[in-house]
Amino acid sequence: MDFPKYLLGDNSDYPTAIFVIHTEFPRFIINLENDEVEWLEDFDAQDQKELENEAENLIQGATEFYDREIALYDED
Repeated sequence: MDFPKYLLGDNSDYPTAIFVIHTEFPRFIINLENDEVEWLEDFDAQDQKELENEAENLIQGATEFYDREIALYDED
């Protein structure tokens, strides 16, 4: 099954939180309420260096995805 690169997540146990799930390597969930990131991967030393270089871009991409999705809801 193919998944989109980003998914929105919501949970009634966290009523003010909005989660964006990144489904490609490196997989992570970001809580946009407080910018907390939970990585869903185990990283070796080589992956850690790549992650440090790409983390800002990945998180920015998640934020842009959320902004685009909300703008689409606002158009309706």
